[in-house]
Amino acid sequence: MRRVLSVASECVPFVKTGGLADVAGALPAALAAQGVEMHTLLPGYPQVLKQVEGEKVFAFDDLYGGPARVFFAQTSMGGLYVLDAPHLYDRNGTIYLTPEGHDWDDNPERYAALCRAGAEICRGATDWRPDIAHGHDWQAGLLPYFLKRDGTPVPSVMTIHNIAFAGQADADRMVALGLEPEDFTEDGFEFWGRISTLKAGLTTCDRITTVSPRYARELTTPAFGMGFDGLMTARRGDLVGILNGIDTDQWNPATDPAIRRFKTHRGKGPAKKALQKAFGLPPSDGPLAVVVSRLTAQKGLDVLLDVIPGYLHQGGQLALLGSGDKGLEHAWREAGALHENLGVQIGYDEGLSHRMMAGADAVLVPSRFEPCGLTQLYGLRYGALPVVARVGGLADTVIDANDAALKAGVPTGIVHAPDDAEALYLALMRMLELHAQPQTWSRMVRNAMAHPVGWDVSAGQYAALYEGLLAA
Repeated sequence: MRRVLSVASECVPFVKTGGLADVAGALPAALAAQGVEMHTLLPGYPQVLKQVEGEKVFAFDDLYGGPARVFFAQTSMGGLYVLDAPHLYDRNGTIYLTPEGHDWDDNPERYAALCRAGAEICRGATDWRPDIAHGHDWQAGLLPYFLKRDGTPVPSVMTIHNIAFAGQADADRMVALGLEPEDFTEDGFEFWGRISTLKAGLTTCDRITTVSPRYARELTTPAFGMGFDGLMTARRGDLVGILNGIDTDQWNPATDPAIRRFKTHRGKGPAKKALQKAFGLPPSDGPLAVVVSRLTAQKGLDVLLDVIPGYLHQGGQLALLGSGDKGLEHAWREAGALHENLGVQIGYDEGLSHRMMAGADAVLVPSRFEPCGLTQLYGLRYGALPVVARVGGLADTVIDANDAALKAGVPTGIVHAPDDAEALYLALMRMLELHAQPQTWSRMVRNAMAHPVGWDVSAGQYAALYEGLLAA
C-alpha cells in the first residue's frame, strides 16, 4: 500500500472556510479504495484541538517563534497529524484573518511551520514514513521546497485549488521563513519582487495538479494564470487537471438528516416550500434559484446583482446565503429589502446550505473564474439545475441545455459566457422558459441527479499519478 502525506490548511470535518477543506477531507477515504493510505497534517487551530486528541510523536523546541509538538490520532476521516503550536494558531478571528478581517501578519510563518512539520514527517520523524508528499495551495507551498533543499528523497505533488492566492511576503522575510536567498530568482520563489510560497512549491514539486481539466488549460493563459501563466506553460508536461468530487454519503438527498429527504425529483416539492418559508418568500409557481457562495468579485455576484431585478420581475425567486466583501454584503442586503421574491442571509450555515440545495429548482454560479467548484456538484446531486459560467470546472461538469443537447435528452443545466451581464440575464431567461416546460425540466432534473459527482474516477487518477511519479 502506498503512503501519502497530505498537507492542508483546512480539512472537514475539523475546520472549513471553502472547498479546499471538502477535498482534503474526502481524499483519504476515496484513495483508500485505490490502495493508498493517506494521512493528513493540519494546523492545531483551537477548533481542531477541541475535536481531536492524540499521542505526541515529535516536538520542536523553537518553531518560528515558540515550542510546538506534533501529535497523531486516528479519526473518522483517517490518520491525522496535528501541529500544536499555540503561538501560531491559538487566536481569535478566523484561521486566516484577524477579528477585523485582515490577514494575520505572520501568515507566512504560520504556514511555513506547517510545511516544516510536514518535511520532518517525510524525513522519518515518525514510524509512519510517506512515499509521497501532497501539498495543497500556497499554505503548503514550502513543503516541496524544504524537501528538495534538504535532499529528502520523497517526491512531491502540489495541487492548485485557486491560483489567485499566491502566498506572498516581503523579500526581507526570507531568512525568517527559512528560505535560501540564492533561490530568490525568477526560476525560484521570486514573484514580482516578493516571495511567493505558492511559486516555491510550483518550481520545486515533481508534479502539479489542479482541480479540473479546463482550469489546467486556463492556467497557461494570461487571462487566468494570475502571473503564473509562463511557469504553468513551462511545466505543462507535469501539469494535470483532475476533477474534484463530493462526498456522496454526506450529500445524499435520500439520507441527508438536514433536509426533507427524497429519492427522486418528485420529492423536492416539500423541501421547496420549506425553503421559501425559511427565507420569507411567498408561494410561487416560478423557479426558485439559490446562491450559496463567498461574496467576492471572483464569484460574479456583482454581475448577478445587476440582472436579478429582471429575473424577479419575470416570476423567478432567489435565496442567497453567503458572506465576504462588505460592499457586496451591504448591496445584497439592500436588494433583499427591496424585492419580495429575494431572500438574503449573510453568513454561512452548513445545514441551511443542504436545505437550499434540496429546495432549489436551480443553483446559480456566475463566476468570473472557477478552478472546479463544488456548489454545482451539490446542485446536480440534489436536482437543483446549475446555471453556471463557462469557465474551469463549471464547464467540465455541466451539460448546457442547447438545442443539440435537448434533442439528445442529455442536458443537466445552463452554461453562459462569464463576466457578461447580458449573457447571464439571457441564461436566467432560458431557465425561466425551460421551467415553464414541465416535461423538459423534469428530464433535466433526472439527468442532473443521475450525473456522476463522486470521487471514484478522480481517486483512480490520483492513484495513477502517484504510481507514475514513483516509477519515474
